Amino acid sequence: MRHRKKGRKLQRTASHRRAMLRNLATSLFRHERIETTTAKAKELRPYAERLITLARRGDLHARRLVARKIQDREVLGKLFDEISSRYAERPGGYTRILKLGNRKGDAAEISLIELVN
Repeated sequence: MRHRKKGRKLQRTASHRRAMLRNLATSLFRHERIETTTAKAKELRPYAERLITLARRGDLHARRLVARKIQDREVLGKLFDEISSRYAERPGGYTRILKLGNRKGDAAEISLIELVN
């Protein structure tokens, strides 16, 4: 039984998984939509939404907490300036996952994860 064991391992070590989520979140904030496997998109959603919620606070401590995860300063600035102000009145649900079908090479289920307008 896997009681209280949240999150998918995605067949990666903990450090690889952490790095992958950081890179996916950075790409999502840079391009505002990315195409990835459904399992990765479902893992990325709470990770990215937590970062947006912190960015909405806008104080120095929140910026430092987010900067731990988003190492690209340009993307960090975009998150705090543009994206956080866009969702200032929204109480959550900043991302959307759309299923696109299966990938040709390995038949992995592919999804589009995007920031909601």
